[in-house]
Amino acid sequence: MWCVPEARQNSNSRSEHRSPWMTLSRSPQTPLICAGTMGTLCKARTRKSSLYGEEGLGVTALSTLYGGMLLSSMFLPPLLIKRFGCKWTIVISMCCYVAFSLGNFYASWFTLVPTSILLGLGAAPLWSAQGTYLTIMGNTQAEKAGKVGRDVVNQYFGTFFLIFQSSGVWGNLISSLVFGQTPSQEAIPEEQLLSCGASDCLMATASTNSTQRPSQTLIYTLLGIYTGSGVLAVLLVAVFLEPIKDAQRKREGDEGPPFWSTLLSTFRLLGDKRLRLLVLLPMYTGFEQAFLAGDYTRSYVTCALGIRFVGYVMICFSATNSLCSVLYGRLSQKTGRAALYALGAVTHLCCIIALLLWEPHPRQLAVFFVFSGLWGVSDAVWQTQNNALYGVLFEKNKEAAFANYRLWESLGCVIAFGYSTFLCVSVKLYILLGVLSLAMLAYGTVEYLEAKAAARPAAAEQAKPAEGEETETAM
Repeated sequence: MWCVPEARQNSNSRSEHRSPWMTLSRSPQTPLICAGTMGTLCKARTRKSSLYGEEGLGVTALSTLYGGMLLSSMFLPPLLIKRFGCKWTIVISMCCYVAFSLGNFYASWFTLVPTSILLGLGAAPLWSAQGTYLTIMGNTQAEKAGKVGRDVVNQYFGTFFLIFQSSGVWGNLISSLVFGQTPSQEAIPEEQLLSCGASDCLMATASTNSTQRPSQTLIYTLLGIYTGSGVLAVLLVAVFLEPIKDAQRKREGDEGPPFWSTLLSTFRLLGDKRLRLLVLLPMYTGFEQAFLAGDYTRSYVTCALGIRFVGYVMICFSATNSLCSVLYGRLSQKTGRAALYALGAVTHLCCIIALLLWEPHPRQLAVFFVFSGLWGVSDAVWQTQNNALYGVLFEKNKEAAFANYRLWESLGCVIAFGYSTFLCVSVKLYILLGVLSLAMLAYGTVEYLEAKAAARPAAAEQAKPAEGEETETAM
């Protein structure tokens, strides 16, 4: 899931007019034949805050969306998955995304606010159901093939995110082709370049032709394409996705916990020390995705190149992310997840430091794509390995585990949304640096605890023969 900070509502701010490209750098609904369609939430959020900012409509819609998503993450996923199963939870949640797209055709208080709440409520069950579905499928296949469960689960998540991240390529390509029909943009003035990059403190500047809003006809065309894709995705999943049950619970004859226990299972799982240590990982995912889709596209790409390049830069990110996702799914079987986490952390660390020092300029066109590509290399680690990690560590409480994952990731989005309008880009980069460092330290602690727990049974098995020999000698 993506999240984007709300755009400034200042009529003179260049961020107000940047939305159409940023909004549609990934489709809100794209058919994924893996485990349903995981439409991109943040692009929808940016569209609301920038295209429909009059009289506070965009800000209100964003607030209700975040509120609905946080509430949904706390309670709905375990309940819906228990009641309807993974398949139909995915279908129902996808319909919430389609409803939001329909609400955008006639943007008003009576359409955007209710559909934003509906979208927020559907997002957490959608992601929790797909995570649970992939984990069950991976463990089932591993049992049949005689393989290690976590290896197959990693591979499944890699394949899923290969397809999911490719939606960014197609969504950006469509938006680039549709909005490419707007008049040619003027050159970026030199005085604007001085406030680009890490030095951008959201200072108001005169809007230029490079950030003008496209015509309503083009917006309707794009909304029609995305809504049609969403409807097609719902039909594909409803007809072709195979229902599946948790084989482990079926063997144990578990009919499932009572209603109130299910309702509170998301919070009860926080009693596990490992989960408390891991909450920073999804929170960092929210922070880093918010920075790329919000601040990097605005303060670096749009500021120095113009809004017409945002779609192509995000295509580079999505393509790299997609390819690395499937690569990591297979590579983790040989290297282990710790090596991939180290790769993701080091790559993001280098990008953050470089972005703090870099002064973007139109003559450095290739550099803009290099940063987005490297960001995709790291984001693929967080997307594939985080989901697989939660599925493996909390296999008996998958629904609650993935609900927690979405809860903390959405909280990261809320925090990024909260500070986006009054912090300089350099400060946001330092925040990313700090959260990344703490998240990796906490993750390393979890790996240590897991290794220590795995060593105890092995030591106990070795001690048993030794005790038997001592008894025989004594006799």
